[in-house]
Amino acid sequence: MTDKTNTEQLTEEEFLELVLEEQEKALAKEREARKNPQQKKPKKQKPVVRIVVWLMALTLVFNTFAVIFNIYSIPAIEFLKVSTKLSSQENIQTYKQSIVTINTDSGKGTGFAVTENGYILTNEHVIDDTLTITVVFPDDSLYKAEVVEAYEEYDLALLKVDAENLPYLTLAETSEFRQNEPVYFIGNPLAFSGIANEGQVIGYTNAVDIQTEIIMMNAPVYRGNSGSPVINEEGQVIGVIFATGTRENHGKVGLFIPIESVHEQFQEHLEQ
Repeated sequence: MTDKTNTEQLTEEEFLELVLEEQEKALAKEREARKNPQQKKPKKQKPVVRIVVWLMALTLVFNTFAVIFNIYSIPAIEFLKVSTKLSSQENIQTYKQSIVTINTDSGKGTGFAVTENGYILTNEHVIDDTLTITVVFPDDSLYKAEVVEAYEEYDLALLKVDAENLPYLTLAETSEFRQNEPVYFIGNPLAFSGIANEGQVIGYTNAVDIQTEIIMMNAPVYRGNSGSPVINEEGQVIGVIFATGTRENHGKVGLFIPIESVHEQFQEHLEQ
């Protein structure tokens, strides 16, 4: 059965981005205050008025955060805590070296190096209709990328940067998996970069615009994870994340393109 794929921004994402936006505003105000310490200070309020204002502000803050943490603390923040834990593992640290941020005219996404001489895998929708593509590695090395091939019907794109001796991930021959098999994925969700997370493979499904069976996993996939590699316990890539979706009996799931489609479309380049 084909279900509608949901690629819209999630409520949890909106919350996290609002938090980050407000945090940046607060930091900007603090920086401005430090630059201009001689600015005219506002007229002091009377002690009684000041106390009342502070009490009202504290009440509002406590009520707001009580609601926020009650609604969002577990689903919205947990993936950051998991990433911190996973990132202490040596294998995850190694995988992360190959994960790139892909910046385009319209936004950012994730990609990963698959050869030492500069081939990068990502989703077609990450680089669709853009004029410039910039690839940034975790060590802050930056490259201009060119599109080698892109296939909308598989939502896959192969990019090339002019570089050698790059860290890269090994592609599995097949996406063969057992039900509930644990997997890792690393990407740039929301306003973050290099976030590692984990999930469990559920099984096959379909998507309206993809001309192959895709695979579901129970995992916290967010906007910006598009192009993230799905890595099995052997350290091999078995697929490429492209969306989230809702599926009967499973609820909200992460969706990825099986690695077989990568081999079929880009074999000529990846075997060089």
